[in-house]
Amino acid sequence: MARSEIPNPLDRRHLIEKNLSEAQALETAEAYLAAGRNLEAVDFLGKAAARDRLAELRSGAIEAGDVFLLRAVARAMEEPPARAEWSAIAEAAASAGKDRYAAEARRQLDRAADG
Repeated sequence: MARSEIPNPLDRRHLIEKNLSEAQALETAEAYLAAGRNLEAVDFLGKAAARDRLAELRSGAIEAGDVFLLRAVARAMEEPPARAEWSAIAEAAASAGKDRYAAEARRQLDRAADG
């Protein structure tokens, strides 16, 4: 894999399972981020212990109404989304016309209210 290239899916799987150095994991994550492939960058940011970058992605996911990205980042950070985050993501998703994401965020809010 050339340094600036994104790995193919099989190589990506092997890299995720491999013990990478934090620098190597961050370099791979940055390549994904540069290509706009944020969801695929999350595993590598987690391996790199890049909490600041994960926090940026988390905020971006909420602003974009992206439920899948929020879940992936929350898992990598080992910090489940708070009620306020689900509420904000539901609103952002609805505003962006992402009805399924908005509905899922509302379901998560209902679960949090029941729990």
